[in-house]
Amino acid sequence: MHSDPNFLVNIARPLGFFYLILCALNWGAALLLWRRGAQTLFHLPFGGGRLAPSTVQGDGHGGVALEHSAPGIPVTDVVLWIVVGAAFFVCAPLAMIQSPPMLPHAFKETINELSGPVTLTLGSLFFFAILFVFRGFFSKPIVGWAGLNLAMLGMGMAVTDANFKEIVAKPDNVPIVGLIFLLGFFTWLATHKAVINDNRIRQGLPPVEKDDSEKVLVWPDLVYTELICMIALTAFLLVWAIALQAPLEEPSSSVKTPNPSKAPWYFLGLQEMLVYYDPWMAGVVLPSVVLLGLMAIPYLDFNRKGSGYYTIEERKFAYLIFQFGFLELWVILIILGTFLRGPNWNFFGPFETWDAHKVLAQNNINLSEFFWIKGLNEALPKAPTGSSSLTEFGYILYREAPGIILVAIYFILLPPIMAATIFRKFFVKMGFIRYMLMSNLLLMMFSLPLKMVARWTWNLKYFISIPEYFLNF
Repeated sequence: MHSDPNFLVNIARPLGFFYLILCALNWGAALLLWRRGAQTLFHLPFGGGRLAPSTVQGDGHGGVALEHSAPGIPVTDVVLWIVVGAAFFVCAPLAMIQSPPMLPHAFKETINELSGPVTLTLGSLFFFAILFVFRGFFSKPIVGWAGLNLAMLGMGMAVTDANFKEIVAKPDNVPIVGLIFLLGFFTWLATHKAVINDNRIRQGLPPVEKDDSEKVLVWPDLVYTELICMIALTAFLLVWAIALQAPLEEPSSSVKTPNPSKAPWYFLGLQEMLVYYDPWMAGVVLPSVVLLGLMAIPYLDFNRKGSGYYTIEERKFAYLIFQFGFLELWVILIILGTFLRGPNWNFFGPFETWDAHKVLAQNNINLSEFFWIKGLNEALPKAPTGSSSLTEFGYILYREAPGIILVAIYFILLPPIMAATIFRKFFVKMGFIRYMLMSNLLLMMFSLPLKMVARWTWNLKYFISIPEYFLNF
């Protein structure tokens, strides 16, 4: 990446149109809310009076019923989004005259410092936990729309940085950015519907899907809908193909490979896993375990609730495991590989220049080296020269005994301990075989983030390293 003196000139018009689109979206939302009936959010005090929010009560459908509790000038949701749209309208001409809102340099440097793999992984986990615990608040439409506006404003301010724009505007990465926003929207929408149903179930009411169970005919309703979607998607793809160049690179050559050389976005999770596991483990064993686990779900699941309607409370364990596996162990890996992995597969911040000469001194060592060399200050056990194959194999097991014992404790002793403590109800309902299968699938899933954190923090390469037999874990 390099600095372009005409960078702001090149992005001025597209960024201006971007802010105009955000302005139109907010004014359109205000018009829609006005037609439905504006709701007062709070009252502005007269003179020097204090701000007095209205009392908010749930209505069981995810909306809000408001009781005015203070005098003053009412501020409705319509007014709020008109003001937000006006702010974006002001940003549009500023962007077109090459003076757009920008992120402070200190803020970008802080983001670069916090974009390390450990901080990103643990931070995203904490963020998802906050969203889950306070899902009743974050699933409200006004909060979701506010979050979208903040995300769009952050994107508009971030693309004024040449390094960030170079990453997100690559033809390969544009659809990934769009997919992230779509993923956020549909996750929010599903959570919103689930919170509504959970509130109704607490009140003794059936889920919304049970009340709205009218059948729809395939012809003409479904076919017309599919036809309209097909035409709209075709038009969208035509505009996409005209506006964005195909991500074609120069002809491949055995003497010159791209740096970094990345897989397609849907394989970037596997490519990231290759950093921490042997190819046979990351490319064959773990994907096979994922497929087997997905096939085993219908036989492991004993909870018959939540069929045909959105809910979280009735399927909390399944919901948390799925979200952790999908968002944390797949989507975050794709984001890492797409936006933060640069030349030589080093980590770079989103506002950091991709320097191909950046060198990080790393000395990854195995657990056996930790134990024997650093812990006991001894050389690794090695069979005497001329020993039989059986003797050499015994010395290998002796050398890797710390890792073998640790892995055995993890996969063999932890399931009974969990069955006697936190998973006692699961063990009683599932039985021995189904419980052991579920627990080992869970432990295999959690081994990935444990291995990643161990590599990032202690430079641990393998728990068990037996290169003599191509067995590394």
